[in-house]
Amino acid sequence: MSVDQPVVLVVEDELAQREVLAYNLEADGFKVVKAENGEEAMLVVAEDMPDIIVLDWMMPNLSGIEVCRRLKTKVETRNIPVIMLSARSEEVDKVRGLETGADDYVVKPYSVVELMARVRAQLRRVRPATVGVRLEFDDIILDAETHKVSRSDQSLKLGPTEFRLLSTFMEKPGRVWSREQLLDRVWGRDIYVDTRTVDVHIGRLRKVLTQYGGTDPVRTVRGSGYALG
Repeated sequence: MSVDQPVVLVVEDELAQREVLAYNLEADGFKVVKAENGEEAMLVVAEDMPDIIVLDWMMPNLSGIEVCRRLKTKVETRNIPVIMLSARSEEVDKVRGLETGADDYVVKPYSVVELMARVRAQLRRVRPATVGVRLEFDDIILDAETHKVSRSDQSLKLGPTEFRLLSTFMEKPGRVWSREQLLDRVWGRDIYVDTRTVDVHIGRLRKVLTQYGGTDPVRTVRGSGYALG
């Protein structure tokens, strides 16, 4: 499994609906994590932060609305896109869902094809490289679909790890990533790699990016990690 696969958390208390969603998302190239209720969803998010959440409104005990409210009030989870699923089609319900912090609202019964498109649209906003978007930063161009990188019109050959590192940096220029965060995003949480390995691959990335001249765009933030620009 590619570690740069976007992770979708599906929270749905109806087994059949949960499995249909998971099947279609996996067929579309996503890694799927499932939860059958709100409490389990909160535990999953605390253990393994997903890239996006597809969340059913009507669930026993902890409702989808409450899960969404809790996620959006926490600094570490408020930027995770939430697509709310609900049988409630009244405008007042949709407004309530969006005001709670949901990024999108889909009424049941829904078209699976439309839902996939909405998932991709939200991911395009938060993790553009995973949905084949072309990224640009200064004179660096990264084409996520063809896996090609160039700088000042010179083609660059990057290994798969360096490519994923650069994708991560270019999705959020200026953001400081700790070594641990880069390990989770680029290598995957279930793989043990020493943090010094990050430094080695950052060194390789820098060498390729500067091989035809130009300044090193990767900044070392002492005591924190690395950032682009």
